[in-house]
Amino acid sequence: MNTNCRKLGALWAIGQGLLTAVVPQLNVAVFKKMLGKKFDHAGDLEATPAYLRQLRAVGIGFAAAGIATLAMARSAADADDPDDEADA
Repeated sequence: MNTNCRKLGALWAIGQGLLTAVVPQLNVAVFKKMLGKKFDHAGDLEATPAYLRQLRAVGIGFAAAGIATLAMARSAADADDPDDEADA
């Protein structure tokens, strides 16, 4: 169960990271909508180009973290595989 949740979380992180890296405006739109629930004129806010670059960088980092999680899980599974020890 834990490995399935970890794999699902890693895949979610990869998807979210790639989406944020490729389309940061979507993230800004969601944030404006959430902020607009509590504050007036939140829809008038504009994202600066620097903020969009930062979102892209965070998205790339998030996707890299998901890929690293999957790679480490595969490496650990290969190390725990008893068939490899029997072949040696």
